[in-house]
Amino acid sequence: MILLPAIDLQNKSCVRLTKGDFDKTITYSTNPLKTADTFIAQGAEMLHIIDLDGANQASNNRELIINIAQSINIPIQVGGGIRDLKTIESLLNSGVARVIVGTMPFSNKQDFISAVKTYKERIVVSLDCENNLVKINGWKDQTSVDIFHFVKELEELGIDTIVVTDIAKDGMLEGTNMELYKQLKAKTSLNIIASGGVTSLKDIEELSSLNIYGAIIGKALYEGTMNLKEALLCSQNASSLV
Repeated sequence: MILLPAIDLQNKSCVRLTKGDFDKTITYSTNPLKTADTFIAQGAEMLHIIDLDGANQASNNRELIINIAQSINIPIQVGGGIRDLKTIESLLNSGVARVIVGTMPFSNKQDFISAVKTYKERIVVSLDCENNLVKINGWKDQTSVDIFHFVKELEELGIDTIVVTDIAKDGMLEGTNMELYKQLKAKTSLNIIASGGVTSLKDIEELSSLNIYGAIIGKALYEGTMNLKEALLCSQNASSLV
């Protein structure tokens, strides 16, 4: 199972939110490139970077993201406010390995389908859910789309990988929604990246036991409740037992 340290960007700084609430923001670093280098030194194989300003459609972080992509020696996947084919092409042509879209499949389905056909596995869909219903537009807008039905549609469109976040767990440091991932694993063959509340080595072990493709670790790393080197070793050991 691959572990992806998270770098959430707001005003060119590394921050973390609680349940996606922009009024509950903690700034951890004003040097995101240094943060990326720290994660790489600890053994990270890929970084998960979210442009929170982009999710609110007012980004000034794109140049920084491209600089990170071109300055480090591991791949990054990037999300936040990516809602048209032109933006996808720009990021992928600038060194970003994969782009993550969440709102785009709802707001611009034609471009979304074109992107999947053109870039295939480099397009990842983010499914941010509350009570198993998908939310979009930076988690502000509730849809009536059931996540378990939507994964089937994504399979048919040719998506390979999804990032699944239980919003209620995000930033709470209380563990992740293991039952959600267990149910999804039973219903889809898509690669699942777990996000939201991954806090302890126990979470890593349990996700590995479900044969989950990956897990994103955010606040736990910044608050020191989890050590990345230990988490990576735990993931390797647990995966070898699956």
